[in-house]
Amino acid sequence: MRARLLRSRRVVIAATMAAAVVSVLAAQQAPPAQPNFDAVTVRSFKVQDHVFMLAGAGGNITAQIGNDGVLVVDTQFAQMADKLLAEIARLSGNKPIRYIIDTHVHPDHVGGNERFRRAGRAIVAGNVAGDVRGNEGATVIAHETVAARMSQQDGTTPPAPGGAIPTDTFFGESDEVFFNGEAVQLIHQPAAHTDGDVMVFFRKSDVIATGDVYVNTSYPVIDTARGGTIDGIIAGLNHIIEITVPRDKQEGGTMVIPGHGRIADEADVVEYRDMVTIIRDRVRDMTKKGMTLQQIKAAGPTSDYDGRYGATSGFWTTDNFVEAVYRTLGGK
Repeated sequence: MRARLLRSRRVVIAATMAAAVVSVLAAQQAPPAQPNFDAVTVRSFKVQDHVFMLAGAGGNITAQIGNDGVLVVDTQFAQMADKLLAEIARLSGNKPIRYIIDTHVHPDHVGGNERFRRAGRAIVAGNVAGDVRGNEGATVIAHETVAARMSQQDGTTPPAPGGAIPTDTFFGESDEVFFNGEAVQLIHQPAAHTDGDVMVFFRKSDVIATGDVYVNTSYPVIDTARGGTIDGIIAGLNHIIEITVPRDKQEGGTMVIPGHGRIADEADVVEYRDMVTIIRDRVRDMTKKGMTLQQIKAAGPTSDYDGRYGATSGFWTTDNFVEAVYRTLGGK
């Protein structure tokens, strides 16, 4: 009788532990909860010259405004489009959106593509498309991997509507646009946050929009399912540092608009790059010593930075980050 009770108790305990493990895994894999969009207020900040940053829900938007119209980098969630377009119209004096550049595939950065595109008008061969032949919408530019992922089922994400998919794509290291009297460089940063990351450098204004290659609100988000790696993140941060030039006492100069967080400069990116590199090296050394993922997490390779960047709940926790570093360094 006692033996049966012990076996029964073990079964209950095992079932409870299994359920807890499933619950934890489900929480780690769940998408980020979307905000109450009705309660979100759009805020805009002048960065330098004719470049502005818009913050709302999702990733930061960059807007370059001039006599030729508006160029925007990213479009946030679809539900934010009307608020964002109203703020851009206010800033620009109702100038049309000509170009949209996508920094990567995630819906908090490209969800508003369709609405933004319909609100704009492209420039074709020096002429404004739509002025005579009907509004054909703004030109949407992205790396080819972004268009490919948006055009088909991507994991659990269904294909995007046709009007949201980039109209112009490039492959290789870079592309460029000359707009509002300024050279605008599109720089592909492979295998960083994802496999399709693009950073946008406004050369005359001396501003770079990094997408999620650089954020300053959390540890780097590494989307391993879409080709992201820790070494690619560090390479991207080093690329930003190569482009940026500080002003007096390492402050100011080239301004950096992160995918999420406040406007930064080179010193901010250097500090963040150093932190990420230190953690990468710690995890790599532990992996070489044969430590398991659980042992590495228990050792706390991020502990001295957790107060600033760590999280124990939500979409991207410290454990998620350590595991992504471990996996992309070859950990099993």
